Amino acid sequence: MRTTRLEAFSDGVLAIIITIMVLEMKEPHGTSLAALRPVVPVFLSYVLSFVYVGIYWNNHHHMLHAAERVTGAVLWANLHLLFWLSLIPFTTGWLGTSWLEEDRPAPLPTALYGVVLLCGAIAYVVLQHTIIQGNPAGSTLRAAVGRDMKGKASLAGYASAVGMAFVLPAVSVAIYVAVALLWLIPDRRIEARMRDV
Repeated sequence: MRTTRLEAFSDGVLAIIITIMVLEMKEPHGTSLAALRPVVPVFLSYVLSFVYVGIYWNNHHHMLHAAERVTGAVLWANLHLLFWLSLIPFTTGWLGTSWLEEDRPAPLPTALYGVVLLCGAIAYVVLQHTIIQGNPAGSTLRAAVGRDMKGKASLAGYASAVGMAFVLPAVSVAIYVAVALLWLIPDRRIEARMRDV
């Protein structure tokens, strides 16, 4: 099976996830700058989650572009990834509103946000591995992924941030931001391999 249908379906789901997140943001009550203050934590959690969904969309696109074929196992692995990503709007909303109520990130919402990010990252690794297994031994994706140090560093960051959320939730949020920044630097491994083919 070709990758185009899988990519189109995934793009649609990711677009819906972003739409749900923005619809969860409520307009401020009042017309002054002070009325924006209560919206700031919710907006910041939205921005972070928007960046994460964008990172997944970008890397998912490149990964599927490098795949030569899609198997049934890849379809299920992709749904597994989309399941975890579909929980981002819920955890984003809870993180933002709890931050608003307590004037700082609350431990449980901060930890749950990290659990969803960790499970999404694990699901991405599973999808990547499943695609590699379903494609020829010398596939572009296999060569491009290599040891995937960036992916392993992300998993370690998320895991440490989940535990840290119950001690210093603000540090956990800083770790989530740091991992996002790590992925904002374009990962050109697949693009470079595609040019060489």
